[in-house]
Amino acid sequence: MDIKNTKKRIAILGGGPSGLFIYKRLVESGANDFEVEIFERKSELGSGMPYSSEGANDEHITNVSDNEVPQIVTSMAEWIHTAPAELLQRFNIKPDQFNEYKVVPRLLFGHYLAAQFEILRKAGSKAGIKTTVHFNSTVTDMGYDLENETVRIETLDQNNREFDYAVICTGHNWPIRYEGKIPGYYDAPYPPQKLVQKLNHPIAVKGSSLTAIDAIRTLARNNGIFEAGADGNLNFELFPDSADFKIMMHSRSGMLPAVRFHLEDSHLSNDSLLTQEEIEEHRKNNDGFLSLDFIFEKDFKEIFREKEPEFYERIKGFSIEDFVEHMMDLRERLDPFQLLKAEYVQAEKSIKRKESIYWKEMLAVLSFAMNHPAKYFSAEDMQRLQKVLMPLISIVIAFVPQKSCEELLALHQAGVLDLVPVGADSKVEPQSEGGILYHFRDENDENQSVYYQTFVDCVGQPHLAYNDFPFRSLLSQKAVSPARLKFKSPKEGSVASMQGKYSVEKNENDDYFLNVSGIAINDNFQIIDQYGAFNKNIYIMAVPYIGGFNPDYSGLDFCEAASLRIVNAILEK
Repeated sequence: MDIKNTKKRIAILGGGPSGLFIYKRLVESGANDFEVEIFERKSELGSGMPYSSEGANDEHITNVSDNEVPQIVTSMAEWIHTAPAELLQRFNIKPDQFNEYKVVPRLLFGHYLAAQFEILRKAGSKAGIKTTVHFNSTVTDMGYDLENETVRIETLDQNNREFDYAVICTGHNWPIRYEGKIPGYYDAPYPPQKLVQKLNHPIAVKGSSLTAIDAIRTLARNNGIFEAGADGNLNFELFPDSADFKIMMHSRSGMLPAVRFHLEDSHLSNDSLLTQEEIEEHRKNNDGFLSLDFIFEKDFKEIFREKEPEFYERIKGFSIEDFVEHMMDLRERLDPFQLLKAEYVQAEKSIKRKESIYWKEMLAVLSFAMNHPAKYFSAEDMQRLQKVLMPLISIVIAFVPQKSCEELLALHQAGVLDLVPVGADSKVEPQSEGGILYHFRDENDENQSVYYQTFVDCVGQPHLAYNDFPFRSLLSQKAVSPARLKFKSPKEGSVASMQGKYSVEKNENDDYFLNVSGIAINDNFQIIDQYGAFNKNIYIMAVPYIGGFNPDYSGLDFCEAASLRIVNAILEK
């Protein structure tokens, strides 16, 4: 008699923070009727790209503190007492002075995550869970056997393995287009070691996000020195051989992100948020769509009614467009570095008094709350979200750490850092002999074309297209499908189609659909095939490929929330 292996075989592709939370959920599930194999491209588990040398140098810091990190096994405050002495010395950390409200170096945080993974592996072993880790193992392809409901994993060493379930946790991915072909052109600032250069000319940075700030901090400290002045403020002085060094940030918003402040609820949750049942009830009465206005009303405005009545009175009649215009107005009128300085002072007070800047905190909560059900927005609402609300959200909830803020202000004060507002039609033209031409309209609406010898693209993780999906067998099997959202109004869909600005398709029922980035997934992060059926064996939480249905993902909080749904589905809880 053919006795099938009764243990579920689970593959986790990627051992970074996403893989860590999946594994944690499995280990803590109370079950052990499964075996786990982890495929990790690097030689370490836990750190992933952001918290390893692929994404950070010693100068880079997290934008979350220990109290904001979702529970793994031990807190960072506990782990710090067991961390290797040379590691603590390297980052000047004194365990008896460690503060759970302070941000920490990203590489140190990576060591913490690696240690957590190791504790979980031991706990897994104790619970009778067999775990195999394949280090330095790149997964090159994945296929699905429909008849046997199994997943085939293929690695670079052409070693094929078969599993019952696979969870794609491959993390960040910056496609390389010109780097290595055009001298002085960098498709991303990662790994940051490549920016450790002496440069005696102006540098163009595209973007003003945390990604850009990472690049600026690395470039600056290799061409000058930061020192505290007699007044306690940080100053910056160029090295003599970098006298012509300057960084020009090119920002579509013309703004800098906001400064990190004290969060009242450090885990982006709120008891007043809509429940899944309330969302489903709303969709039943709204042709299956989730209304962006409904989410904004219930998961943002209503929460101020009791918490901050004065603020509620101010905004209760505002539409999303009114609110964004109201909040952007001051940011647009003030010089970005003046505003940064003012917000730094405000944030310092917030942290010292442990008082939140509540509207900013609730904007972060709103972003997190609407991320998961965003797949139920109409195409019209998704366009509004991307065009109207996300620009404000991306600025306000970036949470720039104080140390980074001090360095930006010091660089600007020294005349080494400036911000150039550019329009949506700005264009970067690589030059075959090296460098780029930056074409944009300036504040006086005049065309500019500026040459830069060095260019760093710092717009952050791009949402990748359906055709960028890395597992070609799943594509050829039609086991995955492009993410798309239906227009509520066929008329609006027709107009969008005729304008040609968006990728719009019409089906045989004359319904219009907006193609968004990445692949389609359901609420449990299971891939959906081209016939509309979900795959109960393959899950994905690799953010670059699900950005169309998950427009904003919030780091470790996203990992924690997504991992719960995935593991519950695998173990059929």
